[in-house]
Amino acid sequence: MSIVSEFREFISRGNVIDLAVGVIIGASFNSIVKSLVDQVIMPPIGLLTGGVDFSRLRWVLRPENPETEAIELVAIQYGAFINTVIQFVIVAWAVFVLVKLVNTIRRKEAEKPPEAQPAPSPTEVLLMEIRDQLKAQNGVTGQTPPAP
Repeated sequence: MSIVSEFREFISRGNVIDLAVGVIIGASFNSIVKSLVDQVIMPPIGLLTGGVDFSRLRWVLRPENPETEAIELVAIQYGAFINTVIQFVIVAWAVFVLVKLVNTIRRKEAEKPPEAQPAPSPTEVLLMEIRDQLKAQNGVTGQTPPAP
């Protein structure tokens, strides 16, 4: 098997495609959550805390020198970290709710009684009649012979 055909077989598997779709949707979901945190959740929290913009909170270790053109600011940006933690909590909650929903659906499916077997097709009925007639002609009963 050539590498190209093997790669084509690998890519065409359903779970690989599902994974790719999940990654793409996850990346889009990340953008939505970032926007939700930065533009919807954090402004009211900042307002409640006295107009603080969490994304700009930082602990400056070395300030900028206005006499030089180089960026010399060294700071620990804990506000951005707080935003990231909130984003993580929102994503984790969304994944939890999704998994809980899937588990609930699976439990309901498992509780359903198994479906009855469908009625045999006309062809199957005819084949069973032929089988029964052949057994009758050969004197074969539906019972198994006794063990020797």
